[in-house]
Amino acid sequence: MRECLSLRHVTAEYERLAGGGREGPQSQLRDVDLTLGAGELVCVLGPNGAGKTTLVRVASGLLGVTAGQVHLLGADLAALPRPAVARGLAVVEQQQELAMGFTVREVVAMGRAPHQGAWMRPSERDDAIIGEALARCDLVTLADRPAHALSGGEQKRVAIARALAQEPKVLLLDEPGAFLDVRHQLDLYELLAGEVKTHELACLVVMHDLNVAAQFADRIVLMKDGRVVAAGTVDEVMTWKTLKETFDADLYCGVNDLTGVRFFLPMRGKSAAQST
Repeated sequence: MRECLSLRHVTAEYERLAGGGREGPQSQLRDVDLTLGAGELVCVLGPNGAGKTTLVRVASGLLGVTAGQVHLLGADLAALPRPAVARGLAVVEQQQELAMGFTVREVVAMGRAPHQGAWMRPSERDDAIIGEALARCDLVTLADRPAHALSGGEQKRVAIARALAQEPKVLLLDEPGAFLDVRHQLDLYELLAGEVKTHELACLVVMHDLNVAAQFADRIVLMKDGRVVAAGTVDEVMTWKTLKETFDADLYCGVNDLTGVRFFLPMRGKSAAQST
């Protein structure tokens, strides 16, 4: 499997503000090793404050590292100019801020900017890619609507369509299912899984839904306190013991008789009998 993104012994920290003063550097990632290969969908799970969003920011070059290295498509990410990064990597952040005054189509078209010249004149190929991205994200009927006037879930789909229009080799998403209803959430992950396999994308998704992750992930990464607790396949990683260690909560781990996929239910009170 071709390696597209790698973090080697990465530590990242930044200063936090409290009471009008600085608390000093706070470690958010600690000696993290992670690789992402072409054609692979990796889901990152962990409690709040585990460092999942920081991982996305470091992997995209938006936050520098204090130790270790990040490589994108074989090159040192820190040494790449931002246009080169944008041609190889696209990010959908947790909070989307869509500019006022632009239609959905115009926002999605912004994803083509890294591939255009200084005048940013769209070609026929650009127009075709934009149209395909709108269709894949179920946005064709909204294409001429003001993007800022859409619901939170619709805006998230616009952001994903813009990322797909960018034609990246690596796609990083921070909780893309937030604000989406059940149908659009499942449609989104079906779309991502299809894009990963069809176009051999390397896709990393931060999420909270263990059951969705178990259905779609090729690999799972569990994080806590800025560290990787475990990484591997669903069967290897998503066990009662490892999930308990990660989330400090008891979860019933079962297997769907129809699909053979694991599922998880929170357990009230003290842990009862454990499943496999």
